[in-house]
Amino acid sequence: MTTLDTLVDILVRDYCLDRARIVPEATLAVVGLDSLSLLELMFKIEDRYGVKIQEDTPTNLVTVGDVVRYVDELLARKLEASGASEVKTGT
Repeated sequence: MTTLDTLVDILVRDYCLDRARIVPEATLAVVGLDSLSLLELMFKIEDRYGVKIQEDTPTNLVTVGDVVRYVDELLARKLEASGASEVKTGT
């Protein structure tokens, strides 16, 4: 399951949003998320992925795609911190 799929599932389940409207290009305002909802979403992301958002919720998250990229960056940092990025494949 991709980050986008997981995010869409959270938004549909917890915010009763229309799945068809949640596309990467859609702005958060258009899908129905205000600044308080975005803050709540960040807590849900922390819980779902086991990551910690170190600073305040980023203010540059405008679209669903921005949130997906932000979560992917958090996950990459988590992997890097755990040393998983040093694992070599057997090729």
